[in-house]
Amino acid sequence: MKVIVLGAGVIGVTSAWYLRRAGHEVTVVERQPGPGLETSFANGGQISVSHAEPWANPAAPVQTFKWLGRQDAPLLFRPRADFNQWLWGARFLFECLPHRTRDNARQILSLALYSVAELKALRRETGIVYDELARGILSFYTDQREFERAVTLADSMRAWGCVREARTATECVAIEPALHTAQSRLAGGIFAPGDESGDAHVFTQKLAALCAERGVMFRYAHAVRELRVAGGSTAGVEVIGSSGGMEVLSADSYIVTLGSYSAQLLNRVGISIPVYPVKGYSVTLPVGPRHEAPIVSLTDEGHKLVFSRLGGRLRVAGTAELAGYDMEINRIRCEAIMRRVFELFPNAGERDRAECWAGLRPATPGNVPLIGRTRYPNLFLNTGHGTLGWTLACGSGRAIADIVSGTRPEADFQFMG
Repeated sequence: MKVIVLGAGVIGVTSAWYLRRAGHEVTVVERQPGPGLETSFANGGQISVSHAEPWANPAAPVQTFKWLGRQDAPLLFRPRADFNQWLWGARFLFECLPHRTRDNARQILSLALYSVAELKALRRETGIVYDELARGILSFYTDQREFERAVTLADSMRAWGCVREARTATECVAIEPALHTAQSRLAGGIFAPGDESGDAHVFTQKLAALCAERGVMFRYAHAVRELRVAGGSTAGVEVIGSSGGMEVLSADSYIVTLGSYSAQLLNRVGISIPVYPVKGYSVTLPVGPRHEAPIVSLTDEGHKLVFSRLGGRLRVAGTAELAGYDMEINRIRCEAIMRRVFELFPNAGERDRAECWAGLRPATPGNVPLIGRTRYPNLFLNTGHGTLGWTLACGSGRAIADIVSGTRPEADFQFMG
């Protein structure tokens, strides 16, 4: 059948790949001039099954309260006259209940394990390269109580199939020698040997090129304006080209993979989804032979930052800012990231050549993405992946292709519809 995918980020492109592999005629519509130029452009680089615990957990409300008023806080809430922001916040608090956190973590972990298996299969099939490193992810802690809580959580997740190993401060330095300058501050760490890292932007670009070779049509510089609905189903999508002219594209099925902008489009056809933009930041530093930057991907749990080595670059990303669709870069937050980088790794890279970036993560209150069929039988969603879009991309793309094809996905996940 003919399928239109709305959005060419990592979620949209992986969806297109698996749809095409299933035999569908696929068109991808993207407002940018190429793939992976928004949320997928400069994310943290981690493919982190071990980070399945959602932001919404029992410890989050107290921690968030402690950070109120700090411009450099890992989580910054900027109140706006926006009903959707307050509604999302209320739902977030509900998802912090222990039983909700447990259920959400189990769902995310199941999809993540499936997704990483699909990514590895895709890599074997295509030979795609994207500065990937399969050296695991080491999460380190500077607070003893937080480390003890993490050890308990690791035991729970191990029972669900995720290998997370507690490590002493000395063992953390053995895994990543660049941590030696911070060893005296470390309470310990949790090592996930099966996790990976890589450049999501490079991956998205290269997979889009492979899609095009296999017949997927990409309509770049075409902004999605409206969905047309008639007779209880989706009848077409209005797009605006670079010249300003409007065009209506039609297909048998439509998949919304527009990240944070999915909610705005769907609201116009009477579908409300709990997806709200959460702005994240990253800093990318050039790394040369004389620098001492980490090779193993790291997570600084105290500051909510991730570190990934992408070839000759060090990518450091994190923080969360609820400020609507504002894309302005807050220099205070970038400087806070930089300060922490060089506090931990004094010779991490070329500080004067650092590039700061911000992107909007499409977050649901419980961090569980929305994948599946809507009340319109030919309209599907693949959105709301929050910080885990890169981790969950291949599994989500394979699953939505199965659903569109009328096949039950293999992942043990609560799909829509």
